[in-house]
Amino acid sequence: MTALPAASSRRESYFSEDFALSTNQKSATAERRRIRSTTVICVRRNGVVVMAADGQVTMADHVLKHTAKKIRRLYQEKILAGFAGSTADAFNLFTRFETKLEQYAGNLNRSAVELAKDWRTDKMLRNLEALLVVADKGQTFLISGSGDVIDPDEPIAAIGSGGSFATAAARALMENTDLDAREIAAKSMKIAADICIYTNDRITFEELKG
Repeated sequence: MTALPAASSRRESYFSEDFALSTNQKSATAERRRIRSTTVICVRRNGVVVMAADGQVTMADHVLKHTAKKIRRLYQEKILAGFAGSTADAFNLFTRFETKLEQYAGNLNRSAVELAKDWRTDKMLRNLEALLVVADKGQTFLISGSGDVIDPDEPIAAIGSGGSFATAAARALMENTDLDAREIAAKSMKIAADICIYTNDRITFEELKG
């Protein structure tokens, strides 16, 4: 009579191990298929706003593309938007964000908040994997799928796997040089590309002047 619980326990143990193995295999497969596209930085100085992004798209351990464009001009070219994450998801979000801008007559703050609300609550949007940085002549926002809309304290904002490297470089350049916004963005992206394996030096720029 005592053998039955032991056998049952072994079956449960085998099932748990098989389930864990299956879950790990699925996670590994998902990780291999994940497309990474990084880094984007936005810099403000002397009334000029510059957004810069690298061109690399990486899947698992190999590079798919060197010259991807991760920045767009929206709403009559008055607003800049850049993405890091899944490319298809980001384009979906760009389209929705542009719709919000049209709906709210180019009000960046309101449009960003409304997009974040939809992103967090909509069942389909909730699964999109991307981060957005958006800017006009007066404001910059970071938008995430968790419903966050962040207005950075400093005139620098960056996203993606190389974002922290680019931010640190830009901060040092802002404090210690008289370089303009474009030069700061370019040098910061170069430093990020030298450190981050998911970032290359094929940089694209978009600029807004006050």
